[in-house]
Amino acid sequence: MVSSEQRRKQLAREKYERYLQRQAAARRRARIRNAAIALGVVLVLAAGGAYAASGGLNGDKGKKDRADSAETPSAPPTSKAPDPCEKPAKGKPNGKRWKKEPAMTVDKSASYTMELETTCGDIDIEMDPAKAPHTVNSFAFLAREKYFDHTPCHRMTALPEPQPLNVLQCGDPTGSGSGGPGYKLDDENLKGATYPAGTVAMANSGPDTAGSQFFLVYKDSKLPPQYTPFGKVSDAGMKVLKKIAGAGVGSPQGDGPPNATVVIDKATVRKS
Repeated sequence: MVSSEQRRKQLAREKYERYLQRQAAARRRARIRNAAIALGVVLVLAAGGAYAASGGLNGDKGKKDRADSAETPSAPPTSKAPDPCEKPAKGKPNGKRWKKEPAMTVDKSASYTMELETTCGDIDIEMDPAKAPHTVNSFAFLAREKYFDHTPCHRMTALPEPQPLNVLQCGDPTGSGSGGPGYKLDDENLKGATYPAGTVAMANSGPDTAGSQFFLVYKDSKLPPQYTPFGKVSDAGMKVLKKIAGAGVGSPQGDGPPNATVVIDKATVRKS
């Protein structure tokens, strides 16, 4: 018989899966909405520029933020552990977007390292261009464009056995869970994919819907082979991840914003 505690943990896990699915739907809605806004701008400018005077996209952004809050409610932090991280560096995400995936420039036979300089410490990730060339190429491009700089790691999940899920999710400049670079990536490296501690994989909400959001597995997790694994966290980086996880999750369900203030101050990708 399944205990109430096991049922609660399973519901939280299912909530996280639904969250991943909602991301793609939110991005699709955003594209449709932005197209409508663009048409409205043209019409209003022709009428005398009233749209610009009303504040432009800011009002629409407010509506979107309220919708995100309704979809994914957050709870106050429940952990009493102190925040182990420093204050973020000055700056904000640049919010750049592109219409299509960047041209391939990575060397599939080479090794690439992504260094995340975070408020909690440096996290180095050894990436695998041979198995996930398009994903690694995208990260190299986005890092050059400073896309990840000053972005938060907005979500953490901490669910134990029998269905463990222990991940920190990053890569969304908006911090809402629905942001992305404007293009989508095909899934890669899924055959036999597993997600042990140290795995770095792409978040998505359906086949071939990955963008810029990714998750770092800080403890062995059970997930279906649907999320492109493209790298592995270094031993030193794992110590940082465990420090972040030790501060707890800002939700009694074990799925919500991390209590630690995790912000990527700077991301760099180097060929080695």
